Amino acid sequence: MKFIFKSVAVAGLLALAACGGQGDDTAGDNVADAADAVADTMEDMADNTNNEAAEDALESNASAIREAGEDKEEAIDNADLNAASLNTQ
Repeated sequence: MKFIFKSVAVAGLLALAACGGQGDDTAGDNVADAADAVADTMEDMADNTNNEAAEDALESNASAIREAGEDKEEAIDNADLNAASLNTQ
């Protein structure tokens, strides 16, 4: 029961954050910031490894995560702008 309540609460908060329609970039910025934090951690791990292959793999994954975060940020921002145009009709 607690799990269902928490799931519904989280889903509701995400819906409110994603569908603001105000041209606000906060949701997209948060996604990009989270991806950056994960990528930074992976880059730190790469710096601390002695294995060159592992270092290259970690840095490659960090770049992919950072790029995916930027793509998601752009998609969220575009969706927010599209919602704003629908609200004016």
